[in-house]
Amino acid sequence: MSKNTTKARPGERAKAKAKQIAERLPRPKKKVTWPQARAFSVHLLTASGSFLAFVSLVAASEERWTAMFWWLGLALLVDGIDGPVARKLEVKEILPTWSGELLDNIIDYVTYVMIPAFALYQRGFMGEGLSFLSAAIIVVSSAIYYADTGMKTKENFFKGFPVVWNMVVFTLFVIEPGQWTSFAIVVIAGILTFVPMNFIHPVRVVRLRSINLGMTLLWCAFGALALAQSAMAQFYNQIGVLGEQVGIFTKVGITVTGLYLFFIGGVMQLFPKLGAKKA
Repeated sequence: MSKNTTKARPGERAKAKAKQIAERLPRPKKKVTWPQARAFSVHLLTASGSFLAFVSLVAASEERWTAMFWWLGLALLVDGIDGPVARKLEVKEILPTWSGELLDNIIDYVTYVMIPAFALYQRGFMGEGLSFLSAAIIVVSSAIYYADTGMKTKENFFKGFPVVWNMVVFTLFVIEPGQWTSFAIVVIAGILTFVPMNFIHPVRVVRLRSINLGMTLLWCAFGALALAQSAMAQFYNQIGVLGEQVGIFTKVGITVTGLYLFFIGGVMQLFPKLGAKKA
């Protein structure tokens, strides 16, 4: 083969050199559109739950239980509104490489599981041994539950106890049923995590939605009242006045509404036509 055929022509060498230079130059960045910015702001809203979890954990480490549950309540509020907003703005379609579901699950595990388990252990009202064992049951069973990709039914019920330990632990802190009753509640809820019993999603389940959502808001109202009463008791104690503890009315309200939310999914599972609209 001759030299003329093996060597690149001058024009080809110039094109190759220009291509190398072009590859080294920074490519122009794509402009961020308004729908993309708006969709990403929803992810930022979801991510703000991680900061609420952090300050809640700080409060728990300092045994400021009222403050801890206030921060967890705000995290629960964020978790309740970011999903509907994300679906309305079509965040998944606009930003397909960002998983809002994964982000939500990470933050939920911290706010729904880790911090309540830590608070239960730190408070220690079940004794050191039972408190430690309860925390272990909570974190292990919940981790396995989050790995289940079939945790939702076609009607958007949760299949098995949906590891809302923030609500369970809050109820135990308020009503203080005793160490063995508290431990039994933790064990039963841990077992129900793996039982195919339906649990309500107060927003996404269509049947009895108005009643279920109303009962959820009522539970939140009783919870806010309990935290307010606790805060007032601490305030009065600081200024030398005998403080009132959480009232019996509040305790009964939290218990009744909590039991409703805990069992209504199973009841609707037994009666599939309950609350269904006629065709």
